[in-house]
Amino acid sequence: MSPAASAAVRDRLRIAIQKSGRLSEPARALLSSAGLSWRESRDRLFCYGESLPVDLLLVRDDDIPSLIAEGVCDLGIVGRNVLNEEIDGRSASGQPAAFREWRALGFGGCKLSVAVPEGGDWRGAQQLTGKRIATTYPNQLRTWLRAQQVEADIVVLNGSVEIAPRLGQADAICDLVSSGATLAANQLKAVQDVMLSEAVLAGPVQPFGDVRAELADLLLRRMDGVLRIRDSKLLLFQTARDSLPQVLQLLPDAEPPTMCAVDGADTLALQALCHGAMTWQRLEDLKRAGARGLMVLPVERMLA
Repeated sequence: MSPAASAAVRDRLRIAIQKSGRLSEPARALLSSAGLSWRESRDRLFCYGESLPVDLLLVRDDDIPSLIAEGVCDLGIVGRNVLNEEIDGRSASGQPAAFREWRALGFGGCKLSVAVPEGGDWRGAQQLTGKRIATTYPNQLRTWLRAQQVEADIVVLNGSVEIAPRLGQADAICDLVSSGATLAANQLKAVQDVMLSEAVLAGPVQPFGDVRAELADLLLRRMDGVLRIRDSKLLLFQTARDSLPQVLQLLPDAEPPTMCAVDGADTLALQALCHGAMTWQRLEDLKRAGARGLMVLPVERMLA
């Protein structure tokens, strides 16, 4: 795309998401919860926004950062591991920053970790000096090794990183770890986290200079509202005024509650938005502290 095309003023917002893979469905669900709906093209690569002028591009996740840099799309939902690999790569080659993380989205969690054969002892990063480390994330690994003041050989592989030590290609690996089952199956163990990853909303470093700025602000407000209430519940209960301090101590994750006096001045009715799990055990603890008539309600939408 030419610079003129990438800088063109648009009155619609374009968001790139993974076409298929572990981030695809959660990303669509998040955007749908924020009130977006689309009409999908026949080739299933483009979704035209119907409820708002916000369109979707369905692409490979590895392509999302470059699509933002080129102006083909405005925002993208991508793994932090993919985004940071591109950021570190651009920095290493002297290119200016073109995109950044706007929001962490709370799904698709994993770790970029160094792993070594199970039988070996781990005494710290200095142990990697002079070793061969296989990875598909050379830029982030190089940045981390530099920070640790370790000189090692980076072996770049496009796949099957975990079998590199068994094939004699490497002494250790640096790869994404979720459950650890793949490492265990290849007699490896994770010994050092390089980066904690999850799905993020990525966007340009420079703000939009047209109507897309308003659309992006609207989208962020809605997404923040969705993320804020993902595990939230509205708790209603009554308690005696002198029991209030003990009850509130059990609600450290709650917004400042709304309260009013009932039955004179001795009993208070409260409602509190709680952001943690409201388990049966927690309700029992609240009851023992003096709360009664406890009622837990789901929160469908919230806009600050």
